[in-house]
Amino acid sequence: MGDSEIREKGAELFALADEVNRKRLEFIIELDKMKSIIRHTYLADQSRPETDAEHSWQLAMMALVLAPEAPAGTDIAKVVTMCLVHDLVEIYAGDTYAYDKTGNESKTARELASADKLYAMLPGSEGPALRAFWEEFEAMETPEARFANALDRLQPMMLNAFSDGRSWVENQVTVDDVLKRAEPIRSELPKLWPMMENLIRKSFEKGLLL
Repeated sequence: MGDSEIREKGAELFALADEVNRKRLEFIIELDKMKSIIRHTYLADQSRPETDAEHSWQLAMMALVLAPEAPAGTDIAKVVTMCLVHDLVEIYAGDTYAYDKTGNESKTARELASADKLYAMLPGSEGPALRAFWEEFEAMETPEARFANALDRLQPMMLNAFSDGRSWVENQVTVDDVLKRAEPIRSELPKLWPMMENLIRKSFEKGLLL
């Protein structure tokens, strides 16, 4: 089913909703596209790559489960919100692999354009308010944003451990690249860093990382 048909069905379904709630519901249906955005990271059982929706959901759950590791005073509800919205811009911008140097050159511009389009769908100040969580996540300046980013780095590394570094091998990722990417884990999740450092070392020894 294409976008035009989805819009037609939405217009029919939401016809009796007031304008404010119609915009909210249309936004929610637009988010359904997250379920079809394929990432490079594989599921733990290696059956297939994960989707953006699956990634975001797992991050939100990690925020709840690993909340005791967050710095004192961290607003976990805010972290969960960031985890859920941080990749919404990929609905139009597409997923950019963390180690794709060429793709990352245009990532910021693509995601800004996507944010302009996506959050404009919500009524009044609701779009800018939700967008602010994404902007805070990207800036990595608050305790909540730093913790959310650490989780965002930890999740794919864990899946790579269970999938024998499959996405690393396929994309010829280097140890230096992974260490640089993993820095927020070291600083924000220090109790878990020895485990991840060991994973990186063993992955290199096995030839999974260059």
